[in-house]
Order: sequence, then C-alpha cells, then structure tokens
Amino acid sequence: MQKSTGKTTSKGRTQPPSVSYEDELLEDLKNPSEAAAYLKVCLEDEDPRVFLIALGQVARANGGFALLSRNTGLNRENLYRTLSPKGNPKIESVGAVLRSLGMKLSVEAINTPVSSGASI
Repeated sequence: MQKSTGKTTSKGRTQPPSVSYEDELLEDLKNPSEAAAYLKVCLEDEDPRVFLIALGQVARANGGFALLSRNTGLNRENLYRTLSPKGNPKIESVGAVLRSLGMKLSVEAINTPVSSGASI
C-alpha cells in the first residue's frame, strides 16, 4: 500500500504535495530570458543583498558554483561569500559572474532626473 504524501482536504480528497518555490524558481532561471528579467527586477530593489542572492540563485540554476568558479576564474568559496546577503563584491566580480551566465550589467536613464547639484 502506498503512503500518501499530500494533504487531505475537508472533503476527504488528497491533494498532491506542494512543490518548493525554490525548486520551481531554479527551473525557471535556467531560461536566459527569465534569469535576466529576474535579475533586473532584483537589481531595482533598494537593498543590494536582494540582487546578490538572486545572482547566486541564477548561478545555482545554471550549473552551480563549481562551474561558475571554473568559468570566471574566481575562487568557489569566495563566490559563495560574495553572492550571499553579507557579500560585498567588486564590480569586476559581478561582471565576471554575469558574463559567465551570458549577461552583462547595463545602465539606463530614469524618468526622474537627478538634480544638477547632486553628487554621487
């Protein structure tokens, strides 16, 4: 007799077990267009950790950190730290990771111009 792994509804029917959102996300991120759109949205967040976590998820979906390390020439352990919420990567590292994933970082104008007296 097989054991049910799903939940039973109030009407006595068994629902299939839910799929982990991360498993589904990683599957979607194998598609280059989906991955690029996901990273773009995450980059728009005010918290830079969101982008770093997302970049790590895209890397995991596309071969993992060992492959990323081979493709970028960056140390695997450093990549784990760099693409973590506490990461503080150099722009060169982010560029190398993106290039190895077939992407690049770009800048675009926003509708609200920065005042002429502002400094960066």
